[in-house]
Amino acid sequence: MIAPDPSGPQSGDAPHVPVLLAEVLDALAISPGETHVDGTFGAGGYSRAMAAQGARVIAFDRDPDAIREGADLADAAGITLIEGTFSRMEALLADAAVARVSGVTLDIGVSSMQLDRADRGFSFQADGPLDMRMSKAGTSAADFLNDAPEDTIADVIYRYGEEPKSRRIARFIVAARPLTRTGELAAVVRRALGHKPHDKKDPATRVFQAIRIHLNQELEELERGLEAAEAVLEPGGRLAIVTFHSLEDRIVKQFLRRKSGGEAAGSRHLPMQMATAAPTFAKPARAVRAGPAELARNPRARSATLRSAVRTDAPVACALVSGVRV
Repeated sequence: MIAPDPSGPQSGDAPHVPVLLAEVLDALAISPGETHVDGTFGAGGYSRAMAAQGARVIAFDRDPDAIREGADLADAAGITLIEGTFSRMEALLADAAVARVSGVTLDIGVSSMQLDRADRGFSFQADGPLDMRMSKAGTSAADFLNDAPEDTIADVIYRYGEEPKSRRIARFIVAARPLTRTGELAAVVRRALGHKPHDKKDPATRVFQAIRIHLNQELEELERGLEAAEAVLEPGGRLAIVTFHSLEDRIVKQFLRRKSGGEAAGSRHLPMQMATAAPTFAKPARAVRAGPAELARNPRARSATLRSAVRTDAPVACALVSGVRV
């Protein structure tokens, strides 16, 4: 995955380069014969590198395009590729007769494959339909923006885009309905905020990020994916998570702190009503970010943060998640 910049390069301008690949492989410390999960297959960069180190790789992706286009790569590398969200990895692994794994890797956010294609509607660099659905199913960005109440749109832009002028933007969006194209939405946002062509950052970037995160339930998916990884990792198993903005990184940081005994507080997305009896992860490694050499090769790594930790042998405590016993 890549930094969530909807104004980024389009198809043909940037290769699908796995971010922090060497650092992720170091964190995973793969031994030949181990089973590892790549929860976000994308273009297959992590999965292929993991398989090259001798791992049996089981990869997931919710995007049917990634599954279809990655089939040949997966077959050639001996990777098991499964369509589905990584939050369901425990059930999907059980279907594949796998109970525990030695490593889980999650590369959070929108993939370069999705961002680079105008017809997917994630970017405003080239005009395309207002879509933004990672799974290509469910409510599209156009559906949401044309049907949702103004207050709801404003709340989404504020919460997931951290945009202080969200209410003004939402008012302009409602006044401009119906919206069907990415270029239309970007123009409305610029008009609402008085954007000038020479301004350093396009304000539409935050709005596109917010709508995408909301539609795909990305933060909730991350929360549940972390809990699923905790459940499937064997003692000594390694967890490696790459994030690209503060909302994602905060969730991962707080999860690892809580699960390593640093705090017992619950998440605002998945409130925990029972604390773990013993730490299920050792103290996390220091956060890692891309160095100058990688940034020179791949500017899309500029926002990436890697956090990793090792699973202990403590059992996962039974907890109430959103009122359901798990």
